[in-house]
Amino acid sequence: MERLVVIGNGMAGARTVEEILARGGADRFEITMFGDEPYGNYNRIMLSNLLAGVEDEAGIFLNDLSWYADNDITLHTGTRIEKIDRRHKVVIATDGTRTPYDKLIIATGSSSWTPPIKGIHNPKRGFHQGVFAFRTLDDTRGMIRYARDHERAVVIGGGLLGLEAARGLQNHVSHVTLLHAMGHLMNMQLDERAGAMLKASVEGKLGVDVIVDAMTTEILGKDRVTGVKLADGTVIDCDVVVVAAGIRPNTQVAADSGLTVERGIVVDDQMRADGEDDIYVVGECAQHRGELYGLVAPLWDQAKVLADHVTGRNAAAAYTGSKLSTKLKVAGIDVAAMGLKEPEGPDDEVIVYSEPRKGIYKQVIIRDGLLVGATLVGDNRKAAALIQAFDRGMALPDERAELMFDLGGPAGEVKPEDMPDDAQVCNCNGVSKGAICGVVNAGCKTVNGVMDKTRAGKGCGTCKPLVQRIVEWAAGGEVEEDPAASWYVPGVPMPKQELMTAIRAHGLRSVSSVFAKLVPGGAEDAKSKMGLASLLKMMWGEEYVDERDSRFINDRVHANIQRDGTFSVVPQMKGGVTTPAQLRRIAEVAEKYAVPMVKLTGGQRIDLLGIPKETLPKIWADLDMPSGYAYAKSFRTVKTCVGSDYCRFGVGDSTALGIALEERFQGIEGPGKMKLAVTGCPRNCAEAYVKDLGVVAIDGGRWEIYVGGAAGAHIRKGDLLATVDTPDEVVTLTGRFLQYYRENANWLERTYSFVPRIGIDRVRAIVVDDSDGIAADLDAAMEASVGAYRDPWRERAEPVTPGQFRTSLPLVVLPQVPVRVSEVVA
Repeated sequence: MERLVVIGNGMAGARTVEEILARGGADRFEITMFGDEPYGNYNRIMLSNLLAGVEDEAGIFLNDLSWYADNDITLHTGTRIEKIDRRHKVVIATDGTRTPYDKLIIATGSSSWTPPIKGIHNPKRGFHQGVFAFRTLDDTRGMIRYARDHERAVVIGGGLLGLEAARGLQNHVSHVTLLHAMGHLMNMQLDERAGAMLKASVEGKLGVDVIVDAMTTEILGKDRVTGVKLADGTVIDCDVVVVAAGIRPNTQVAADSGLTVERGIVVDDQMRADGEDDIYVVGECAQHRGELYGLVAPLWDQAKVLADHVTGRNAAAAYTGSKLSTKLKVAGIDVAAMGLKEPEGPDDEVIVYSEPRKGIYKQVIIRDGLLVGATLVGDNRKAAALIQAFDRGMALPDERAELMFDLGGPAGEVKPEDMPDDAQVCNCNGVSKGAICGVVNAGCKTVNGVMDKTRAGKGCGTCKPLVQRIVEWAAGGEVEEDPAASWYVPGVPMPKQELMTAIRAHGLRSVSSVFAKLVPGGAEDAKSKMGLASLLKMMWGEEYVDERDSRFINDRVHANIQRDGTFSVVPQMKGGVTTPAQLRRIAEVAEKYAVPMVKLTGGQRIDLLGIPKETLPKIWADLDMPSGYAYAKSFRTVKTCVGSDYCRFGVGDSTALGIALEERFQGIEGPGKMKLAVTGCPRNCAEAYVKDLGVVAIDGGRWEIYVGGAAGAHIRKGDLLATVDTPDEVVTLTGRFLQYYRENANWLERTYSFVPRIGIDRVRAIVVDDSDGIAADLDAAMEASVGAYRDPWRERAEPVTPGQFRTSLPLVVLPQVPVRVSEVVA
């Protein structure tokens, strides 16, 4: 067998090996790979999601270490090659190890470029303390560890990477400033107007301060970063600096070994190094026809040509360059760009649509009837069609507005049947429609299964809807349900009842212990933690071991986060009943803290909106009222009408019963939120028929209990569970139904879905008639949960973690007046 050596274990190197294996390369080559980092192959595009806390480390790996073993690949991690002996066909590592090759692939990628800024380096430790690059997993880990204990960050660089770094840092520090040396953001992809629109969106929607034309000249601070200084003398205080000013190809090993190097390592159309028959180059370090490529789609094209050539599958395979297009979310904002960013001549036809108030900008450039450039900011709905027209030189509609908008008909989507097989669906991972269809035709008929096998949708995620449509079309209506659909949470391969049985059998009282015991390899899944935390607390009550990283932000600070990053505070008013003293206290607190909005809720409570996170403990202390639980997946409120004491039509004391229910079940966790109501007569002033559980007084002192109602995004009248004679029976059956729902509903499944799924007859048989003999167990379990209740607002005196009430960064600046008028230019 021939010896194939790959220098570089990044995205391009590993993808090339995958393509070689797919062409039967395992039978021809003995493969050895060298990587600087001590890991398998991971997706650098996802580092920003890791920094932002929306992805965990396990979720960014493309090939873990087991993949190399499974494919008989020898992987040397943490090993750098410093020289290629071309005469003897040997690569030499920094430790002196010599490895012979018959074919060699250089895939050394790029490194972060550090501008010449005074004070950015420390002679003894590399970067000055508090300064970070943003290129590798270790960079990201270090940034997260350091930022947690600091407050203000500056990001140098307003390209894609800098914007993503700024977004991610918001999860760890209270304030982020983005500095860009050029006149507008993403100047390599966007024109000045689009860049300005993106800047407005980043500032307005994310709350990041953006300064353009900002040349950073010095990092301040003797022992650690205290600020940065700009060329105009401006000083910005900060304690974290992230450098995301661009990348430079890693070409040193090639240059030291005598290969032709200009900006990158020069290659021909077969991806061979200039003048070499057995040395190939792929990825960001390769310079092809004078061009360097930093997007992944060209890298995947290069990998295919290289694999075709080195395996002999297609000796005529040639890479002739790539037409660059990209569609992604930049710091959460839709952006697409392709081809020209500005017209080049007077005959170029330019159509522009601008809507500043919404942060939407669209431009298309047409030459000789063909699309040669397009830019979209804030609205990517037409991106797929534009990319297809750009890539294929397709004829364009006479009504040019159709390129930007769907005119006269339903919203347009690219139909799978109209897409060519080589149309790129996933830009992040270079997956075509044909690759997706091939996996479906090979027998995989689940959407998630296809995504796992092809990696489509595993990058920024914007292509997931299209992937689903292609799978459904390719499967001819025979899409299969994903086995994981029955799992209670995505990271633990068990349905709910099986999961609960295992938890009890092993005595698992914390989220981490569930992962360690029940998940192969003990891998933790961030998306599963919240559901597991709720389930364990329901099962174990006071014995549950609380781990704060398993909670959603609302549950960590016991308040409901709003779109601008502030929180709302809703004190408890049992049954919607209050007193003059409570009202006076709420008013005084609202005035003292200048609460921006005081609003009555639909659940008969008073909501204080616009509270900064760090102010929550002070407000709770001054209110001196219990939490109203308007933020959790839990028992929320009991809405009541006046009842029989004052109402002329009342036949039952709904107020007293509503208060009794709220006192008993306050704060009880559930798979979804639980809203209740009690009304004193069938006139239904408290809207009890459309609640998760509603109680209605009827003649003769009796009460009807309805379950599974909804009047929000879903509208459903509840089903009659039972008619009882006393309030005590209402309390008992309410607790029993809620416990049955808690034990058997799927995570995030509301009662309006749960009751129809189980069937009201079955629910009634279990809860009312005790057909399964579990009524006593349900009652006892609810009693234990009631006994474990503690008012979470008591944490105001002793925060659980030092950062629990750290200053929170605004997410979105709310609309202001006056509003600029939208502009259309054609």
